Amino acid sequence: MPDNNYFIRYIPLLIQIVVAIGLAAVMVTLSHLLGKRKWSRAKNAPYECGIMPTGDAQSRFSVKFYMVGMLFILFDVEVVFLFPWAVIAHELKMFGFWEMLVYIGLVLVGFFYIWKKGVIDWNKPERSEG
Repeated sequence: MPDNNYFIRYIPLLIQIVVAIGLAAVMVTLSHLLGKRKWSRAKNAPYECGIMPTGDAQSRFSVKFYMVGMLFILFDVEVVFLFPWAVIAHELKMFGFWEMLVYIGLVLVGFFYIWKKGVIDWNKPERSEG
């Protein structure tokens, strides 16, 4: 027989969600009602860190840009797995040490592989097709 008080524990979470959604709605509504709507040429210009924009916004980026971005995310996520290990490293004793050494070794093998392939070398000229 399920306990009738089971869902009562989730009332604070429900209140927090309702307050967050309500606060967001109030702030958006007030900014729309109280905000100034004076358009100017400077306001409508795209913001480029204070530099006047040059060229076309549809320019193509090198594939290296995306590869470095994906590799950063990949290795960043792998490093995040070190934190839980560091918290319980004392409890794991030598077994945990050797397991993490194997894990770090695999991460380093992957890193040296992409380094050797030149994926993260920005000065390497790109191959031309044809």
